[in-house]
Amino acid sequence: MNRRHSTLIAAAALAPALALTLAACGAENKPDTVPTTLAPPTAVATSPAPSPTRTTATPDADPACETILPEDTVADFEQVGWTAQADVFRIGGTEVPGGIQCTWGDYTVATDHVQVFGWAPIDDSDAEAAEQQLVSEGWRREEGNGGVYVTESAESAIATDEDGYGFTYFFGDGFVKVSDTKQGLILIEWPPK
Repeated sequence: MNRRHSTLIAAAALAPALALTLAACGAENKPDTVPTTLAPPTAVATSPAPSPTRTTATPDADPACETILPEDTVADFEQVGWTAQADVFRIGGTEVPGGIQCTWGDYTVATDHVQVFGWAPIDDSDAEAAEQQLVSEGWRREEGNGGVYVTESAESAIATDEDGYGFTYFFGDGFVKVSDTKQGLILIEWPPK
């Protein structure tokens, strides 16, 4: 073996060690990204931290597609490649200020397989007017636990849940929720507690 060939072999063998040394030196020159003192341990986390793309909800925050649904539901959607497209909240053609309506789906393919969730603040008089407008257009109104459900006619619904409910609004005390099925309304959790 010639001297040049043995030098190349030695350099190749040392390359990983050199890379680790350089990485360690570079890490020493980076600014601290963690606190220099740790808080005393008070509890052990039993669930993984939320993904960095998830917006953490606070009571004074505006609703967002990722915060009006439970974290595990958002994680399930993201795991299958779904993202949300946010829009203003509408009841019929009327925009409800301060709300959000989210359509979750896989936007990398052409499909009608999506799910809709929305939430908006609404006062009693606007809620009553919206209910009356929907009923006049053939929607069905039902008193429910803590509010009023208004759902589209089963004959005109594109998709329904196992109980035959399609696109449904729920008018509660100071808010309105919407989902593409009545069962989907139970997933909407806003404002955060």
